[in-house]
Amino acid sequence: MAELGFEIDANVQFVLEGNTAIIALNRPEKLNAVTPAMSVSITKLAAFCNESPEVRAVILTANGPKAFCCGSDIKELDTYQSPWAHRMKHDHCDAIAEITKPTICAINGYALGGGLELALCCDIRVSTRNALFGAPEIKLGWVGGGGMAVYLNKTIGASRASRMLYTGDPVDSSTGHAWGIVDELFDTADDMMDSVKTLAATIASRPPIAAQTAKLNMRAAVNMPLDQAVRYERDLRTICFYTDDAREGKAAFKEKRPANFRGE
Repeated sequence: MAELGFEIDANVQFVLEGNTAIIALNRPEKLNAVTPAMSVSITKLAAFCNESPEVRAVILTANGPKAFCCGSDIKELDTYQSPWAHRMKHDHCDAIAEITKPTICAINGYALGGGLELALCCDIRVSTRNALFGAPEIKLGWVGGGGMAVYLNKTIGASRASRMLYTGDPVDSSTGHAWGIVDELFDTADDMMDSVKTLAATIASRPPIAAQTAKLNMRAAVNMPLDQAVRYERDLRTICFYTDDAREGKAAFKEKRPANFRGE
């Protein structure tokens, strides 16, 4: 267990395995619905991951056999003092999206509403075959507020995103995999977590500056116009090329030895 320096809600768990941080929602009896207290903890943990040099990759997952997360706890939504307070809150989805280290979401069961938004905020997503993906907010009279339309559109395209948003009906794991919501399907949660931890360890073994720069590069590729994104990539390459890690990588290659990357 890492020394966090702050308290986290009992419904959120955090461990540091090597250089991989694992954030797990831990409210399975309520389908891991996120409360305001959980949101605060997720936000603090995301900031910790950004600030800690020990953390080089982050896994977001949840406990329980039925649901990754079914969104915000609807019973808690009336606790905001005003519509403005609701609008101006720093959402936990924002916090996950703003993690500067590579992120992987491991989904077991339902990923609905804000749960799907949380997953879409991660760089890489995998799931078990019992997963279900949906944006059901329209059935309750509102729309998602954590970037649902934006992330779905960029992930699966406007037509498929519109189908999900306008009907509120979920899609199964096979459809989600075919559409690109997740990259890989697993038969069991244990198999999924073993694979995800191996992937995270591989990413964490890469030069930290280069890994974080690769994430910046991917964000630019998705969000910037083509010419601007290419220029930005060249700027990023130049920055990386003159780091100590790059010099170490070149030396290790020439000397045929494992590299020792320190994030410098």
